[in-house]
Amino acid sequence: MKISYDWLQDHININEPLDTISDQLTQSGLEVEGLEKFEKIKGGLQGIVIGEVLSCEKHPDADKLSITTVDIGESEPSPIVCGAPNVAKGQKVVVATVGTTLYPEGHDSFKIKKAKIRGVVSLGMICAEDELGLGQAHDGIMVLDTELPNGTPAAEHFELTEDHVIEIGLTPNRVDAASHRGTARDLKALFNRELKPIETIPFTKTANLPIEVKVENTEACPRYAGITIANIKVESSPQWLQNRLKAIGVAPTNNIVDATNYIMFDLGQPLHAFDYDITGQNVFVKTLAEGTKFTTLDEVERTLGANDLMICNAQAPMCIAGVFGGLDSGVSNETTNIFLESAYFSADYV
Repeated sequence: MKISYDWLQDHININEPLDTISDQLTQSGLEVEGLEKFEKIKGGLQGIVIGEVLSCEKHPDADKLSITTVDIGESEPSPIVCGAPNVAKGQKVVVATVGTTLYPEGHDSFKIKKAKIRGVVSLGMICAEDELGLGQAHDGIMVLDTELPNGTPAAEHFELTEDHVIEIGLTPNRVDAASHRGTARDLKALFNRELKPIETIPFTKTANLPIEVKVENTEACPRYAGITIANIKVESSPQWLQNRLKAIGVAPTNNIVDATNYIMFDLGQPLHAFDYDITGQNVFVKTLAEGTKFTTLDEVERTLGANDLMICNAQAPMCIAGVFGGLDSGVSNETTNIFLESAYFSADYV
């Protein structure tokens, strides 16, 4: 189980050294097996600063190059040759200074050196989004809307806070700690701190998306709850959410799937989002005949056992309860309405 130190702060004010926290958790039965630093952007934007383009002229010997002078907070402006079509006087830009190593998306890293380009000295590089590892765009340099002084580390503008990840060798009897809230409960007892309250926002019914749920196997599923949500837009999650998932080793997928994973690792409650249109307005929680074939999200056809609990619509299974979603019932880019499941599946059901 990986726990983000930064994420923990949402649940408890804890500022002790990581070694102290690790020792105390291990003493309590949550054995810490490792600590590692997590960089939200590889290299942490070290050596990269905010600059301002003071002048911009066409290079006399290269049609696609511009000769700029950039204020990066030093005593003298830096001459920089730039190949971006959108560079212009007056812009606030991101500058990689001489000696900085860049880690561009999908390419090998490289170090910025003092250079002479077509006979003109260049001391640094005005950067595009992909060159900083901040995204995929490469059609021009990044132009910032900021009042930060020239020379300010770019990490401050992009709010790149440092994070550390605590890896806990969770034993089967401590499933209560399989979340950031759960680990915070142990820290509350160990350091005599109060847990922060969980903020909730009440929802208001605005659409009519009826669904009928029938639990046929109450031994395996003592409680099953859910809600339908209309008019969603499937897209990438905000960067802060992606960073938190990446820190604990979970690959971001889209805003809907990421939100369900986030809640599971935040509070310990698994969620599952179904495409509402696939449900046919009916959800059955039951077992199927032994030997039933079911294709999961990884496109593998699996053979079900007689006690495998399934979430089904009226015609077919949609999900192995609490384990694996089905290939045909998951959220896709075309999904506009979802049924969000929050259930309790008995751990000792066999």
